[in-house]
Amino acid sequence: MPAAENSIVINRPRSDVFAFVADHENDPKWRPGVLDIKRASGEGQGAVYTQGVQGPMGRRIDADFEVTAYQPDTLIAFRTLAGPVQPEGSYRFEDADGGTRVTFSLNANLGGAQMLMAPMVGKSMRNQVGALTDLKRVLEASA
Repeated sequence: MPAAENSIVINRPRSDVFAFVADHENDPKWRPGVLDIKRASGEGQGAVYTQGVQGPMGRRIDADFEVTAYQPDTLIAFRTLAGPVQPEGSYRFEDADGGTRVTFSLNANLGGAQMLMAPMVGKSMRNQVGALTDLKRVLEASA
């Protein structure tokens, strides 16, 4: 089961960081590989987003997702609904060093022939959680 996690401290109030991340239509500003995203329905827990991400050879892959947990200023969790690999993930927010510590976690259950993709999936997931450095840059530049 590939998994990845990363944490970073952003020099912004927790409510600001949470609000920016919770508006998933901001994802293309800091998550490389997100080609397009739009809220399809709902708000908070239960919200569904249609999303296209860059796949192998640069082609677009559907990666729609649903928000499965939403605790203001504390937690956002999601599960992917479309695509060849459907990871689950979360963002956790906590006060730290006068700013906000954000922890981004991803995991994917692969079965059968999908296990052959585990090294590639693991690398992709490490790249995705590594994008927290881009989130920090975007949010601190707009402070």
